[in-house]
Amino acid sequence: MTDNIKPRGCTNLKLRQLTRMVTRHYDRYVAETGLKNTQYALLSHVVRLGPIQPGDLARRMQMDASTLTRNLQPLIAQGFLQIGAGKDARSRLVEATDAGRIKQAEGQRAWKTAQMALNKHLGVERVAVLHDLLDTCIEFLDDNPDEQADA
Repeated sequence: MTDNIKPRGCTNLKLRQLTRMVTRHYDRYVAETGLKNTQYALLSHVVRLGPIQPGDLARRMQMDASTLTRNLQPLIAQGFLQIGAGKDARSRLVEATDAGRIKQAEGQRAWKTAQMALNKHLGVERVAVLHDLLDTCIEFLDDNPDEQADA
């Protein structure tokens, strides 16, 4: 980076603005499946990683346990996820149901359409540069690099 380039404005504000805009973009596509973006992301993690303990899932998704618990409830109520017994009486495992796997696949098709539309709108090269920059920033700011390597 050259000395004459300096950040202007608040990084947090700019990231939050971009995040809201990108979220609205994906929401328009994923909502057609009856899921919210957050629900699709959670369902996708469970399909890919499950059965998984709630604490491990929260860490993998970079969210606190109470937020995870709150976000699990609608997916359990709709029959897409279930919580079963773990290794011992005190542990639990989150797992996708057959209906959850079907819904996740439907959500994935909508997500892919959203991703392709965003790539077209912003340009594939710009999106690739953005991903590289975000990955680098995440790496520098990550509190637990060992977990990041597992993701």
